[in-house]
Amino acid sequence: MPIITISRGSYSRGKEVAEKLAQDLGYQVLSRDILLEASEHYNIPEIKLVRAIHDAPSILGRFSYKKETFVSYIRAALLRQVEKDNLIYHGLAGHFLLQGIPHVLKVRIIADLEDRVQEEMKREKISAAEARRILQKDDQERRKWSKHLYGIDTWDPSLYDLVIRVKCVQVDDAVDLIKYALKGSCFQSTPENQKLVKAMSLAAQIEAALIQEIPSVQVGAREGEIFIYLRRSVCGDEELVSRIKRLAASIADIEIRITCLVKP
Repeated sequence: MPIITISRGSYSRGKEVAEKLAQDLGYQVLSRDILLEASEHYNIPEIKLVRAIHDAPSILGRFSYKKETFVSYIRAALLRQVEKDNLIYHGLAGHFLLQGIPHVLKVRIIADLEDRVQEEMKREKISAAEARRILQKDDQERRKWSKHLYGIDTWDPSLYDLVIRVKCVQVDDAVDLIKYALKGSCFQSTPENQKLVKAMSLAAQIEAALIQEIPSVQVGAREGEIFIYLRRSVCGDEELVSRIKRLAASIADIEIRITCLVKP
């Protein structure tokens, strides 16, 4: 069955769409749950994980790898859940974290700024000017985050399979549009896709285990193999490379050929 990610701005009704869709389909719906799982599994305060996928990087933070480390933990937690299929994720950055999985339907829910301002004013009991400032800052932070980590803009419609503007189209209408899109053959899970997801999840667990010791490490999966990308200086350390391979094999718990490639 398909995996669905719903990207949204604050007060864009994306959460309502996700929950109504999950109710109709009988799917599991996740958002903050992934942060809680990552927080418990990797013993990291939840607030640090929230900031890692929300706040734009500071000048100093761009050189610390901390944000990349926390994002790696979140991605590992999310992929563990994605292995189960039948999932809707409407947390931050789902369309980024699940790149490379063929049967993910990527949805973007947008709403007019003034409608969002009215909703923020009502819920937070603040002025229109303050609500507008908070929402614009929030949107800007998310765009900067994606450009820093992935080099792409969250507002780029080409990132999504379906973009829905909630205004004349209401929540129930949006749910119906998504359900119709799900009928496409490209969004159906196959044994090959499930095998790929499992390999990607293993690669994510390995990366999360290695990233504190080797902040620049990147781990990927393709056709049943795990690829570990290391900087030239790290790859030249034979003892370290051997330790990395042993750790990767122990996490995978199956015999997988691990190839160490040099990343310039």
